[in-house]
Order: sequence, then structure tokens, then C-alpha cells
Amino acid sequence: MTLLVCLAILGPFLLSLLLTVFIRAWSVRIGFVDHPIDHKRHEVPVALGGGIAIVISIFTPIVIGILLAKWFQQTSPPAWLSDLVYTHLDGIASKLGTVVAITSGALVLHVVGILDDRRALGPWPKLAAQILVAIFIAGPVGIRAFEVLPPTISITLTVFWIVLITNAFNFLDNMDGLSAGVAVVALSIFSVAAIGAGQIFVPVMAWVVIGALLGFLVFNFSPASIYMGDSGSLVIGYMLSVLTILTTFYDPRQGLQPFGVLVPLVVLAVPLYDVISVVLHRLRAGDSPFRGDQRHFSHRLVNRGMSQRAAVLTIYLATAATGLPAIMLPKVSWQGAVLLLVECLCIVVMIAVLESTGRAIQTDHTDDSSL
Repeated sequence: MTLLVCLAILGPFLLSLLLTVFIRAWSVRIGFVDHPIDHKRHEVPVALGGGIAIVISIFTPIVIGILLAKWFQQTSPPAWLSDLVYTHLDGIASKLGTVVAITSGALVLHVVGILDDRRALGPWPKLAAQILVAIFIAGPVGIRAFEVLPPTISITLTVFWIVLITNAFNFLDNMDGLSAGVAVVALSIFSVAAIGAGQIFVPVMAWVVIGALLGFLVFNFSPASIYMGDSGSLVIGYMLSVLTILTTFYDPRQGLQPFGVLVPLVVLAVPLYDVISVVLHRLRAGDSPFRGDQRHFSHRLVNRGMSQRAAVLTIYLATAATGLPAIMLPKVSWQGAVLLLVECLCIVVMIAVLESTGRAIQTDHTDDSSL
């Protein structure tokens, strides 16, 4: 298992590291940069295109891995191949169609993101693309949440979840290293939950995404020399939403309790808090919920005296604090589940109280984050 984890993370990490260096230089050369205009915090032009490195580093290893699994079905697997992988080899190989479908949806959002990074499309074309991709995934592909419910309700909830989480990480991409780092924390927790449910396909995909994001974070953590842009943040949110749907959180045959279905909400409590709170702030101010500003959780922390690095690390820790206990939700009694949910709620409320009290040291309310 240890070897499998290392391979699944290290390969994409190195690929992402090399591609980010190349794409950063290429972006600067062709002028694909984010300029420091009055509503953005950075002081010099910063390369865009980090999302390209992330997407290539995610889907190249995943597709190669699936093709190798199909090949190993016809030949003798190598001796170093984990017994766990060997046990699930047929299942992994059978996922080629699912991988192609997921990749297709990601590429649509990736292209839309690149177009928006190059010349702002506005929120509605991006929202339309997200809804269409979500309908494709939930409808023809059949990746659905709450499959015990009637198909229409299940598809509707799945579309809502994919669009919500996609936008949550798009909104979260408002400070150096924030969206990618929070995704790494969340994916790490989901991979542990999936392993606990006896899955291998989901955790391997999660580890690949983690590796790609870590390679990019080397250059994106403050002070960032390259941004992922919407071409990256839309894909990250989309992948998280799809992987949470594919993860088994409730299965009586494995002793997984019904409260397990709440794991994604608990793990992603902080990103959801950010998107909900910023939309409420905008509506209260009479602004469009899709209008970019500096009312995000991270900005509110900075406005109260934190450095950008400290604010980002605080949000990493907050995500881990709510998410780590969630691993136990599928395996505890209802009393234990209630305690874990109350703990998560207390953390979120504490965050809201702490970041909303005290005197803000600046009142600028515009930035480049938007749907």
C-alpha cells in the first residue's frame, strides 16, 4: 500500500513540477499573465496557465494507469504490484469508460476556464457549462448521489452538488495557495475514507490529484509566481465533487452507518462556509452574488491583521479540524455521529465569531474572484 501511495503521488508531483516551470515561462513569453489592476492584490504581473499543468498531471497518469490495468489483465502483473491492487485489478480496468467520461467533463470546464482566463466570459457562460457537465455526469454517465431516491431527484441533487463544490473551489481561489492547499487536505481525508470502505479506484484518483496539486503549490504558495486561474480551480472543484459521489460512505454490508453520507459536508465545511458567507455578504450589500470582491473568509482574516500566508495556513488547519473527525462518521453510533457533527458546527461557528469580531484594518471590497 505504501508503495502504491508513493507512486500515485510522486509521479504526478514530478510531472506537475516540470510542467509548471515550463508553462510559467511560456505564459510570460506570450503575455498570458494576470495584470495587477486596482482590484487585485499582487503588485506585478503573474503568469497564468497553472491549471494546464494541473490538468495534464492529473489525467495523463490516470489514463495510463487504467490502460496498464487492462494490459495486466492479459499478462502476469509485476511482483511489486500491491496485493490490494491485484485484488481490484479487474475493477480498475473496468473503470476506463468512467475515467473517459470524467475526463471529458473536466476538459470542457478546463477549456471554458482557459477562455475566461484569457478574456473574462462573465459568470453565466461558466455556470451554464458547469450545469451541462453535471447533467452529463449524473444522467448518461450515471454517477449519482443518493441512488436510493427516484432518478429525477437523485440527478437533481447530483447536479446541484457538482455545481456547488465546483464553485466553492472557484471562489476559494482568491489567495496564493488557498484553493489547491485546501483541496489537498480534503482529498487526503476522502482517500482515507475510501480506503476504509474497501475502495481502491477513488483513493488512487485522489492521490494522483494530490500529487499534481502539490507540484503546482511549490510555485503557487505565497508569494506565487503562477496562478491556476479558472482553468484549474473549476477542474479541482469538479474532481472533488465527483470523487465524493464515487466514494462509499454508507453500506450496511460493510458496517458503514447512514451518517456516513454527511462526510462530504463535514470535510468541505470550510469551503462551503466561505461560499455561503461571501454570497450573503454580497447580497446584504446589494451586490450580485457573482460579483468578485474581497469579502471572502481569507480576505476577512487579512483585514483583521493576518498576513496572507497566515490566513491561508489558518484555513488549511480549519479544514483539517472539521474534516479529520469526519473519517469516523460511517463507523460510529448515532450518538457518536451527533457529537462529531456538533463538533464541526462548533468549529465553524467559532470561526465565524472570531473572523467577524474586532476592527478591520482595511475596507477595500474588490478583487478578481468570481464565479
